[in-house]
Amino acid sequence: MTRASYDIVAASYAQLIPDAHDGRPLDAAIMRAFAELTDGPVADIGCGTGRITQHLHELGLDAFGIDLSDGMLDQARNRYPHLRFTQGDMTDLDLADNSLEGAVVWYSTVHMPAQDVPWQEFHRVLQPGGHLLHAFKLGDQQKPLTHAYGHDVDLTVHWHDMDETVTNAMAAGFNEVARLQRQKGVDEGGPQAFLLLSKRNPAAGSAS
Repeated sequence: MTRASYDIVAASYAQLIPDAHDGRPLDAAIMRAFAELTDGPVADIGCGTGRITQHLHELGLDAFGIDLSDGMLDQARNRYPHLRFTQGDMTDLDLADNSLEGAVVWYSTVHMPAQDVPWQEFHRVLQPGGHLLHAFKLGDQQKPLTHAYGHDVDLTVHWHDMDETVTNAMAAGFNEVARLQRQKGVDEGGPQAFLLLSKRNPAAGSAS
């Protein structure tokens, strides 16, 4: 139902949320830090309408987008024809092992429980030492979402605990680099969290 719901809201979403970090300097700051740590190809996993992919491009990164929803991808391709967008499922990415220097998962896991976030798959596609930036709603709850962006939808929204998220990521082979938590903005339902991770270099052990 996630894919069908986002197909329905895609055009409205693109109009209502056109910018990457409008009025949210802390969000923008951690993304700039990610960009400074990253050189090679970067996947925006769950790219939606492509606004974050475009921002990564503006920061000088070789970025491309992946999303489950064809409707969202149509919006992304229309808005940013100079960038590459492909259809894909984050739980089974059509990417080679160790093929990415970086990945961004920007609120792309809000419709899955914390234990279902595919950390092993994110780990697989990143190069050792590569960085992943993950944004999510901070907390420990889930709520049904039946109306969004002017349309009826059938979604569940999940808030994730920071320590549980870090524990799950580390179990998959990541190291924590930095974390950021901020209070909710005027249009948000609660606190927000941002986690910067690096793929552990197996030759260096967990201290890398």
